[in-house]
Amino acid sequence: MLKFIKHNIIILGFSCCITGFMLTLVFGGKQTSSVSERRKLATFPSLSVESLQDQSFMEDLEAYFLDHFPLRDGLRRIKAYFAYDVLGQLENNDIYMVNGYAGKLEYPLNETSVTRAAEKMQAIKEQYFPEGEVYYAIVPDKNYLLAEQNGYPSIDYDRLETRMQEQLKDMTYIDIWDTLSIEDYYTTDTHWRQECLEETVVRIGEKMGFSQYLTNDYERQEIAEFYGVYYGQSALPLSSEPLYYLTNETTQAATQWSLETNKTQPIHISEEEAGFDKYNIFLSGAQALQRIESPLAKTENRLIVFRDSFGSSIVPLFLEAYKEIILIDTRYISSALLGDYVDFEAKNTQVLFLYNTLLLNNSSMLK
Repeated sequence: MLKFIKHNIIILGFSCCITGFMLTLVFGGKQTSSVSERRKLATFPSLSVESLQDQSFMEDLEAYFLDHFPLRDGLRRIKAYFAYDVLGQLENNDIYMVNGYAGKLEYPLNETSVTRAAEKMQAIKEQYFPEGEVYYAIVPDKNYLLAEQNGYPSIDYDRLETRMQEQLKDMTYIDIWDTLSIEDYYTTDTHWRQECLEETVVRIGEKMGFSQYLTNDYERQEIAEFYGVYYGQSALPLSSEPLYYLTNETTQAATQWSLETNKTQPIHISEEEAGFDKYNIFLSGAQALQRIESPLAKTENRLIVFRDSFGSSIVPLFLEAYKEIILIDTRYISSALLGDYVDFEAKNTQVLFLYNTLLLNNSSMLK
């Protein structure tokens, strides 16, 4: 009899838990966005004959239930703690922690990808500015400063750098690796900190001949609580950190125009406009093609930058030296179309390719 009662209590308890989860899922308050994952959550799909026939309703319904599952963030956090503390894993979802810095594993080196990236850069040079003054720099990702030194697998950065130099012999290489330390990166994000890039900017300026126009006369503006991309991916209760951006008369006078929006606005947008990713405050985030006008620049020179998201925060520090800066991200626009939008033959124009190692190791996204 006692055994019968025990079994029924277990069954009843389990049934209550399942029922509670179902009622919460159906009738509970629904969030529209996830701060930790920096994205909007799925909405309940519309039911129609078409959506039933093509099965999109069931797929969208599954996404909705996954996004709104009760205690979802808490369960993700429990899983992360279990992986780290019980199973003794050194990473969870490829995210690892070293001295408060979150990194994401990236290995091994994909030499085919690196070669492909160099070939695309070379092809752009030959098509649009075969006789132009062309430079390139490689931005190391955080793993360069965290992974191998702490026992995690890492790509061969020396080989990556050598491979790029072998392929791009008619471009001028700017070595910025030794200008950066782990403190120059956000603890919860991929990117580097704008306020820490003085030495890197000087190195690039010395090589390209504009260092004499640079200034340290900036005011530091603060966004108090910044959560980077690794905050959500780690599922751990990582602390927020401040995000700073630098302003002076030159940056405040400068404007940016975007091909995607056909809109002109300041180079620093508001927190509200930046959305979930506050790093987008720098030049509205990565976009296909942008034109920056700097009326207070000290020269009439012009710069074309082929970049990824790392370029968003460093390029505003070039505004003292260039009247116009064109930003191109060929992840979002085909290089074959660039001639329709950019004058590559204008006088006093320099070209800089600025790509980070993660992109070079995954260059299939370049068009």
